[in-house]
Amino acid sequence: MIVAYGIANLLQSVAAARTTVHHTFDPGLLLRLAGHRTYLVGLACQVAGFVLAFLARRDLPLFLVQASVAAGLGVTALLGVIVLKWRLPMSEVVLLLLLFAGITALVLSARPAPSKPLGTAGMVALLVTLGVIAVLGFFAVRLHGAPGSVALGSLAGLGFSAAAVAARPLASAPTWDAFLTDPLLYLLIGHSIVGQLLLGLAMQRGSTTAAVAAMDAAGAVPAAIIGLLLLNDKIWPGREWLAGIGFLVTLAAVIGLTRYAEPQHHHAVARETTRAVLDGGKGTRPTPRVASAPLLGTEPTEPAQAASTGLRRPITRS
Repeated sequence: MIVAYGIANLLQSVAAARTTVHHTFDPGLLLRLAGHRTYLVGLACQVAGFVLAFLARRDLPLFLVQASVAAGLGVTALLGVIVLKWRLPMSEVVLLLLLFAGITALVLSARPAPSKPLGTAGMVALLVTLGVIAVLGFFAVRLHGAPGSVALGSLAGLGFSAAAVAARPLASAPTWDAFLTDPLLYLLIGHSIVGQLLLGLAMQRGSTTAAVAAMDAAGAVPAAIIGLLLLNDKIWPGREWLAGIGFLVTLAAVIGLTRYAEPQHHHAVARETTRAVLDGGKGTRPTPRVASAPLLGTEPTEPAQAASTGLRRPITRS
């Protein structure tokens, strides 16, 4: 699942970097991205990641699965170094090592166990939560800049977290009929759609780092707590401290990678612009030929980049 998400992030980032920049939030961007074979392969990897994440929740605690979903960003960074020759500063190398250590600690502490049924009260709570998130999103969309990105990103994370809570018992459905008739399936879909819409709106506010960091934190923490309290998530006896440290280290590393990611694309733009000025340019900004895609944690300065970054997590966080 982690590898599938990491590959999907990288391929969709490459496709976005090769797509004509849009100066408005034009839905036609999706059609242009779909015209890239790279993007379609990335989308297939995202679908695979979604299925694997869903199956993992059948037996694994949410604190492990949700942290691992977010850890796909680390695989993207490693693939960027290997495939696209990205240059990572020492701070990112340290964060990648911390990410690996945190996931390892979670794997060692997580005890597989089937989920308990959520019950009618839990389903009603998820439904009410969906309405509350939608209403808060209606007001949060009026915010601009970083505050809007943080608010909308946090709400998107809560939506994805609720979808994960619905997925944990749903994954244990004994038959296809029980799966398709379970109200949790439609709560999962509803929360995923609302979460993706809110994430897209957060990206429009221009602060990708703030949106993704807020989403990762809000998406992992509530699901982990609810899983331990209500869904029979288990930790091996005596390893509670390892699970706590592993979860905090993983979350901090993911947020750190989002916040301090090397702006590969922007550095290329800066180099091309500087070279043009030194060569006697008249103040016009050239169109750079960028060989590598931007790392997903960078601040987009164009709406198309913001939209493309939002596309990297469609319904896969459910």
